[in-house]
Amino acid sequence: MSQRNRKRVILSIIALAACAGAYLAADRYLIRHVEIADVAAYAASALALAEDETAPSSSAAEEEAAASEMEPAVEEITFDDWNYRSSAVSISISSHSSGSGSAALAWFVADVLLTDAAQLQSAFADDQFGRNIIAYTSEIAAEHDAVFAVNGDYYGFRSDGIIIRDGVIYRDEPARVCLAFYRDGSLQVYDETQTTADELLAAGVWNTLSFGPALLDDGEIAANLANVEIDTNFGNHPIQGNQPRTGVGMLAPNHFVFIVVDGRSKGYSAGVSLIEFAQMFRDLGCTEAYNLDGGGSSVMVFMGRVVNNPLGRNKERGTSDILYIGADA
Repeated sequence: MSQRNRKRVILSIIALAACAGAYLAADRYLIRHVEIADVAAYAASALALAEDETAPSSSAAEEEAAASEMEPAVEEITFDDWNYRSSAVSISISSHSSGSGSAALAWFVADVLLTDAAQLQSAFADDQFGRNIIAYTSEIAAEHDAVFAVNGDYYGFRSDGIIIRDGVIYRDEPARVCLAFYRDGSLQVYDETQTTADELLAAGVWNTLSFGPALLDDGEIAANLANVEIDTNFGNHPIQGNQPRTGVGMLAPNHFVFIVVDGRSKGYSAGVSLIEFAQMFRDLGCTEAYNLDGGGSSVMVFMGRVVNNPLGRNKERGTSDILYIGADA
């Protein structure tokens, strides 16, 4: 083979390798992989099947009589730009800031009191489940008539984790330390690798979040927050250092605190470390707290508006899922 032909072969191999690498990167981070095309229908079918397996039988006449005795209640709802009150839900949001220049910090706290744990729901972008399916938190919230919403765990960035949402199993690939919301209104950090989705569901789990790390456990700041790693795969955004963050903590069953910290914006908000974030929840009196997806994904939505200022640019980044409280809660 001549020198010229050898160079052509080498260049061709390099070009093919580059194309293959570009495709693999796009397949991993950009191309949609839809596993469930209609989440609403899938969830309805799964819940109906579960009810059929557990509910006692009743006659059509009994069901009709019970329905006729139910009369719609008149609901009184009050709200403003920062508060929402009904007989079933209370939401109060406060805005905070401190420091200036490179030490400036801005954060938002939502105090949420529910009467039923099922009032805290999850929703997926485009009502589809899979990888790389994204939409803005505010868009997903609007589609579900949400009064309040925050970004979730960006489950679509990865293909593992135990994913249970609104009492339905979507994924059962144990990988990390995660968070479970129970039907009794409590939340608990757990090790996915020590259980299964079916076991969690049987124990009364309503929602799981697979991100982390855990921030508080029984009122104490979790160990090793300065060195913890969640995902080590290429392309994952850093979790250490001062970052924009979203997290959830529990004051008591059905009484939760959500905190969104803005960051990466000099002069507006630098963000916080994981230890500082944990301390925020502890200062509010939380006993348990957990870190959700952060960075440009950190968004809080209330009554149709984005409350915080993502990255100081007033622009959201697409995410795969949200936690929300609907207007019909």
